[in-house]
Amino acid sequence: MNPALKPGGEGLRTRLFQIIFESDTPLAKGFDIALITAILASVTVLMLDSIEHLNAAYGGLFYWLEWGFTLAFTLEMLLRIYCLERPQQYLKSFYGVVDLLAILPTWLLLVVPGAQSLVMIRLLRVLRIFRVLRLMQFVGEGRLLVEALKNSWHQIMLFLFGVLMLVTLFSALMYAIEPREAGFTSIPTAIYWGIVTLTTVGYGDIVPVTPLGQIISTLVMLLGYSIIAIPTGVFSAEVIRSIRADRYSDQACPGCGHDRHEQRARYCLRCGTWLDEETPDPNAPKADNDDAPSTDPA
Repeated sequence: MNPALKPGGEGLRTRLFQIIFESDTPLAKGFDIALITAILASVTVLMLDSIEHLNAAYGGLFYWLEWGFTLAFTLEMLLRIYCLERPQQYLKSFYGVVDLLAILPTWLLLVVPGAQSLVMIRLLRVLRIFRVLRLMQFVGEGRLLVEALKNSWHQIMLFLFGVLMLVTLFSALMYAIEPREAGFTSIPTAIYWGIVTLTTVGYGDIVPVTPLGQIISTLVMLLGYSIIAIPTGVFSAEVIRSIRADRYSDQACPGCGHDRHEQRARYCLRCGTWLDEETPDPNAPKADNDDAPSTDPA
């Protein structure tokens, strides 16, 4: 382990790590609040810049504000890389990719002609808020929802596949029943009508005109109301199960920044860095005798 990151160490990298990746000190909380403010401000500037009359009036201001945010986020990313023992692991993680995409489009404008079309990628900055929230009081709740969504994914997809089959059958029936003048010009168009009807959106651009078609439409609408609770129930059951089985901590790894570890974990599951800041790593290499303090009275 790097000496600056040893438990009890007071090196610059240790202090930066505690400020950037942790949230249990006033400086760390202040950094999180400042980062959230900068992210929201940069996204707001990007959205305002897309309004034509505002762009015409304040385009120059928006340009320099964007460069200010880009420089700030670039510095923050470099600091994250600096204070980690294994920055390559961080760069390959989801949040590392998001951090890179948040600043890359603006820098590409300097070297790649026509990169203006990539500017909208900067909206991904809003995803960086989840990095901060996961290190604050929302970390447990967010992880429970993600875990529940992963566990219920197969059931929900199977349910949606079944619903899609029903919509296809009803839509094909409507295509056979309704006249083309009513808007049912093809089976894909009828499927569009079926999805709009099943979800109770009801745009009204395609409307059945025959009595049998209206009866089928009524059945599809009632079916939409009856099945909407099924995926909600599946997801809710998984949330309850995840709450009962939650066993993860929010301690950030000083090696790669990963913060999803089991409560009793002592080493990072991604890079193997020692996690317990209170005690030294028992498997760390011993210091050379030449570096040990001398016990000679002379």
